[in-house]
Amino acid sequence: MSVILRVVLDQVAQIVDADQAGAALDLAAGLVQTAPSGCSVEAILPAGGSAGIAGLTGTRTLGLARRELAASWQLGLAPGVGGGLIHAPSMMAPLVKHDRLHNDDQVAVTLWDLSPWDAPSTLPKSTAAWHRGMLRRAVRHADAVVVPTHAMAARLSEIARLGDRVRVIAGAPPEGFSAPDDAAARREEHTLPAEYLVLAGSFGDLEQGFRAAAAADTDVVVLDAAEGAEPRLAEMAAAAGLAERRAHIRGALHSADRAAVLAGASAFVATNPAGVWPWRAMEAMALGVPIVAVDSGVHRDVIAEGGSLVASEVLADAVAEAVGAGSKRLSVLAGDRARAFSWASSAERVWSLHADL
Repeated sequence: MSVILRVVLDQVAQIVDADQAGAALDLAAGLVQTAPSGCSVEAILPAGGSAGIAGLTGTRTLGLARRELAASWQLGLAPGVGGGLIHAPSMMAPLVKHDRLHNDDQVAVTLWDLSPWDAPSTLPKSTAAWHRGMLRRAVRHADAVVVPTHAMAARLSEIARLGDRVRVIAGAPPEGFSAPDDAAARREEHTLPAEYLVLAGSFGDLEQGFRAAAAADTDVVVLDAAEGAEPRLAEMAAAAGLAERRAHIRGALHSADRAAVLAGASAFVATNPAGVWPWRAMEAMALGVPIVAVDSGVHRDVIAEGGSLVASEVLADAVAEAVGAGSKRLSVLAGDRARAFSWASSAERVWSLHADL
């Protein structure tokens, strides 16, 4: 009997979160690559979408575009989706009543970020409300809720009554993520200095990164800054002792530009201890960039021995060590740790999850 796993690829026509969109495609390709004998992969797409993944045995394109589909599924309306084994690499899923026992119908969803519950003020109100609403539907109808770290699993179990339906399957660096051949030219295009740290974290956590950079007497590049946040972040840097001209604030960059910026960094500093999959830290590790991170459950799960995990009070000393005597050692550790993650490995665990269900 042939088994078909149907993957929701909701962002193929309209990207809402570039990291999650890329992860969904990488996971789907991994599922095709690792499909057990007698199993295959199909895609569920919104109107106007095209998967572009080799090896899919079919696609089902729905009648609604992504925005309308998100509203429809939040209300529990999922016409045209059909049953079977459904895996959603995000919370976008047809979470409706189904019969797993008699019809072999399954729905698993994925939660990458607990900010809608732990830090809702950092998100648009509509985004936070949508995620909270979809988790309520998942409590009623999901057969499994996947999170990428054990720390997030523990926290999710406090937020929602999911019992043993919470499963941990890690993410991975983007497939093919590497410094481009013209990395130096790209950094010059972004007017970056020869030496700098890269920071990534929530607005409230970046100050300690600026203080560490000031203590190490080095420039800083901030990635993924929200639109319009540059003046406030520059002021924050100045208040932390780092001249505004040494704080290079950048918004979301395309993959190649981001890889070029990360590859040129003396170290990557992760200041956000929240329950969020650390996309940039994972990319930095894949490039062998020395990692310094504020100690937290998520960073212990993901970075582990691949970087220097320290209390925020000693972050400046750890950064100074990372850009100095400890640079080579931390670079090797980061690269070694990154090899523990791959989308093929994650895909194998997804197949195991649905077999267990």
